[in-house]
Amino acid sequence: MWAVITPFNEHGDAAPLPGSTGPTATVEAQPRQVGRVRTQYAPDPDGDPDPGEIVWTWVPYEEMDGRGKDRPVLVVARERGGTLLAVQLSSKRHDGDREWVAIGAGPWDRAGRDSWVDLDRVLRVHPEGMRREACALDRPRFDRVVARLRQRYGWS
Repeated sequence: MWAVITPFNEHGDAAPLPGSTGPTATVEAQPRQVGRVRTQYAPDPDGDPDPGEIVWTWVPYEEMDGRGKDRPVLVVARERGGTLLAVQLSSKRHDGDREWVAIGAGPWDRAGRDSWVDLDRVLRVHPEGMRREACALDRPRFDRVVARLRQRYGWS
């Protein structure tokens, strides 16, 4: 499981996590209603989120009750307005679950655990709403995830 992180500012007060509030908040997108989606593998280790990269951002819980936690997401597409579409990762095993794609282990998980990508939940991430860039996912694993998203949602 991913840890819930509460950062503190220079005064020792709890500070909101990037992506948790305001106009740069990470929100759930309606994948069949986002319009034309062009997925393209384009990682660039420049500190900005790009398709093919795993980045950390605040992700709201599915209950949509204002709670959430800091977790890794795989960026799969860039939208015209500058936001990005992403899918969340989990270290909880989802073998045999059609809603999830196994992507194995990588540097986004310090414990080296295998991860799964949730196809059922697409997130809209703002570049200013991410906490940090973790790494680029290799092209074959990215292509496997994107192929399943295209199949599921009719994306090009």
